[in-house]
Amino acid sequence: MRVGFVGLGTMGGAMAANAARAGFDVTAWNRTPGRDTELHGLGVRIAANPAAVAAASDVVITMVSDTPDVEAVLFGSEGVASGAAAGCLVVDMSTISPSATRDFAERLAAQGVAMLDAPVSGGSEGAKKGTLSIFVGGEAADLERARPVLECLGTTITHVGPIGAGQAVKAVNQVILAGTYLGVAEGIVLALKAGLDVEQVVGALSGGAAQSWVLTNRSGRMKDNDYPLGFKVALHRKDLGIALGMARELGASLPVSALCEAIEAGLMGQHHADDDMSAVARSIRALSGLEA
Repeated sequence: MRVGFVGLGTMGGAMAANAARAGFDVTAWNRTPGRDTELHGLGVRIAANPAAVAAASDVVITMVSDTPDVEAVLFGSEGVASGAAAGCLVVDMSTISPSATRDFAERLAAQGVAMLDAPVSGGSEGAKKGTLSIFVGGEAADLERARPVLECLGTTITHVGPIGAGQAVKAVNQVILAGTYLGVAEGIVLALKAGLDVEQVVGALSGGAAQSWVLTNRSGRMKDNDYPLGFKVALHRKDLGIALGMARELGASLPVSALCEAIEAGLMGQHHADDDMSAVARSIRALSGLEA
């Protein structure tokens, strides 16, 4: 199978590398040059634009930051749509608007190109290890076409419904993460203020009901007040904007997500947009009189 990747950032670059290691014939493109050094050594061909990626691929995976970015790489000048032959399959693994996803799928279908939306959870670690959870919206037959490559990118692949459903599930995922990160941040700050051994506390709690991926993998960053990149604050805030927009349309109330979005907006204003989203602890620490 010939597989194309459009977008080679923190997630897309690692995913393209895993596909190449699995033996797929991979062609890739990235808007910003210089992120493909490792891929050259894996035999990945670097194309001049998304159209060239599509022309060389049976399945094209897009992994970019936001809804306008997906529209640009699909339908902009030299975009995927201008290079994709009828029968090509586009799999968008970005996190974007469900309604825009449905619109993009209709536009591609008009020229005989199918589309799946397949956003992921698992962060940069999961992308590197090929252990992502993938939420797929679209036709079951199209998922089966894409499954061989998706299986080298993730360990859990769930068909959640028609096109756009994957993005809706990802919104739910990001809402739950908002509460989890804030809860862990508050717990770690309380432990620090109480003079407890935070590592001991985390070990004890990890055997009980408070256990979570965030507690295990991000509490140390919150304790040390150091937040190297895993998943950017700015991207999670963007995702919460999508979820809050859905909530307004559906009449749902998401007070914790709204609080988390406000905290992340404040962090961005303090030049922490590129920190890992566990940096929400910065705000909890500051409110509690710990160093900012």
